[in-house]
Amino acid sequence: MAGRIDAKLRKLDIDLPTPMAPIANYVPATITGTLVVISGQLPAIDGKVAFTGKVPTNLTIEQGAAATRQSFINVLVHLKAACNGDLDRVKRVVRLGGFVACPPDFTQHATVMNGASDLAVAIFGEAGRHARTTIGVPSLPLDAAVEVEGMFEIG
Repeated sequence: MAGRIDAKLRKLDIDLPTPMAPIANYVPATITGTLVVISGQLPAIDGKVAFTGKVPTNLTIEQGAAATRQSFINVLVHLKAACNGDLDRVKRVVRLGGFVACPPDFTQHATVMNGASDLAVAIFGEAGRHARTTIGVPSLPLDAAVEVEGMFEIG
């Protein structure tokens, strides 16, 4: 039976995709105690990076926000697997980390990362409000424009 978070995802017209396989020697999720840490996820759709290049050189800030939103959807895929298919186990989004591929003079990282943060709040409500770090980097794996990682408390 689908839970309240699955119902929220349906209401937001979000279908969780098949996860992209790790591209190096790491696992997508680690659980320690009541914390789940999800490795950085790229903005992949159907196993292929959908947003490439740098913000705002190759993508607008709005497209960058859409990329972090997609990356957060991919975080949720691995979170759901770590929760044995039950996202209702999530008590809180503790922290999100965002990486934005951009030129050195870019300063609107926070606006780009809001794509992920806004979706976390839309899905989890007050429990979706989280601590966050967002930084600019010269490049990301597979020329991805962004990468998002997360830490969640589960019950």
